[in-house]
Amino acid sequence: MAARAGTGPVHREPGRGPRPGIMAHALIEVERKFIPGPGTEKRLQELGSTLEHQVTFRDRYYDTPELSLMRADYWLRQREGSGWELKCPGTAGVSGPHQEYVELTVEPAVVAQLCEVLGTEVLGAGGVAAVLGPLGLQEVASFVTKRSAWKLVLSGTDEEEPPLRVDLDTADFGYTVGEVEALVHEEAEVPVALEKIYSLSSMLGVPVQETAPAKLMVYLQRFQPQDYQRLLQVHRPREKPQGTKDPEGNLG
Repeated sequence: MAARAGTGPVHREPGRGPRPGIMAHALIEVERKFIPGPGTEKRLQELGSTLEHQVTFRDRYYDTPELSLMRADYWLRQREGSGWELKCPGTAGVSGPHQEYVELTVEPAVVAQLCEVLGTEVLGAGGVAAVLGPLGLQEVASFVTKRSAWKLVLSGTDEEEPPLRVDLDTADFGYTVGEVEALVHEEAEVPVALEKIYSLSSMLGVPVQETAPAKLMVYLQRFQPQDYQRLLQVHRPREKPQGTKDPEGNLG
C-alpha cells in the first residue's frame, strides 16, 4: 500500500499484476494516506464535505507463513460486514506519496488471482474461505477500526463525477490515520484522480511529501516485529509509524 501498505516504493515481479480477464471485476483505487490533525474534521466541514457514516469493524488479514502475498504487494483482507477483498498492485506510472491498487471483491476472481500469485493450479470458482487451507493461508493480523467516512465533490468539478472520499480511522491499538481516496475504472483516469487527491490534501493542510503507514504495517511492527522485518526486505517505509521507533533507523 509506494509499497502499497502505505510505506515506500513498490517492488514487484514482472507480470505479477492482475490478469486482464479479472479486470472486469475490478476497480482501481487511488489513495493517499496522511496523519490527521485536531482540526481535520472541521476543515472537511468547511470545504462542504458530508459525513456519510461512522462505523466500527474488524479486519482480518491472511497470508502464508512466509508472507508470500504481502511481499509481492498483494493484500488479502476479510472485513466484518463487507466480505473478502484482494488488493493487487496497480501500474506505477506517477511517482509521489500515493498508492494505486486494483481491488478484487468477486470471490471467484479473488481465488483465481490468489492461485496465480502463489503459483498453484486454479482451485475452481468457489469461495475464498474454502481455499485458505489448500493455499496455505492463515490469519496474520486482526484489529478493530473506528471510522468516520466523509465524501466531497471539489468545487469547479462536474457534480456528477464520483466524489472523493476521506476516511479517518482509529485502530484499537491506538494508531490514527487518514486516507483520501478516489475510485476509477480505467488506468487513463488515474492522473486526473491524483490531481484531485493532491488538491484536497493541500486544502486539508497535508504537507506535499507527507506519507503515513497503513494500519496493518503499524500493527505488524508493534506486535509481530519479525513479520514486519520480513516485509522491510521488499517494502521500504518513507515514514516512521506514529508512536513507534523504527528498528532499522533511517528506514523510517
